[in-house]
Amino acid sequence: MLITASDLALTYNGHRVVDGFNLKLNERSVIGLVGPNGSGKTTVLRGLAGLLEPVSGNALIGGKQAARMDKQQRARMVGWVPQQESSAWPLTVQEVVRLGRAPHRGWFMPFTPADMEIVERSLARADLLDLKHRPVTKLSGGEFQRVLIARVLAQEPRVMILDEPTTSLDIQHQIQVLDLVRGLVQEQGLSIIMAIHDLNMAARYCDGLVLMHKGRQISSGLPEKVLTPENFRAVFGVDARLYRDPWNEWAVTVRDGHKDGYEKDTTGTKRLVDR
Repeated sequence: MLITASDLALTYNGHRVVDGFNLKLNERSVIGLVGPNGSGKTTVLRGLAGLLEPVSGNALIGGKQAARMDKQQRARMVGWVPQQESSAWPLTVQEVVRLGRAPHRGWFMPFTPADMEIVERSLARADLLDLKHRPVTKLSGGEFQRVLIARVLAQEPRVMILDEPTTSLDIQHQIQVLDLVRGLVQEQGLSIIMAIHDLNMAARYCDGLVLMHKGRQISSGLPEKVLTPENFRAVFGVDARLYRDPWNEWAVTVRDGHKDGYEKDTTGTKRLVDR
């Protein structure tokens, strides 16, 4: 297992926000963390990446305690893509991606031809070669998200951890970013853990899902085993179904959370809802 978590408990700002989390990440797989806002998804990702020390339980990378690993060693194993990041300097796309080589060469060592080949390959994989000399301050949200992924690719990790990689992106850029993520698994053998808000995208792009609610793991497994009507009602408070669309892809349809097809009027009397 590349990353494992067992009975993991984590705190944020002094409050215990995740408890009893378990995970086993296999090679060449995409695992999605889903759940309402505030359910602990980002905190779990930070714990798995070794950025938070557990208060109990374990988060292991390659069998070693993630939070206690040497930072360079950890960065060679795991690449972290945050939900939001901004550049304080108008670096070019190429300069940002070069930063991904730091775990292998140190901050002040000159770039070798091998380093530059890896940077160019990472730019190409993220479809950024035409933009490599453009300042990142001049990029769209989708383009900048691909820069962050290319920077991680330049690290040459075995695992990539992404926190809401499609947040604030339009549908076209969401598909571009998630197609890139899926391609990295198929073509380069990476394993991916990501928090993802859109349940349609989660079901379509992830091999497995972990459903979280109020800091606890409610369900895990294949999308069709996790995104059940019962779990939709219990966690999201909606009436929803997972089904196959005309392209044979997973999709989610949702309506208001009136479980029996009735809703109450102002007098408290139930009436049949025509949907």
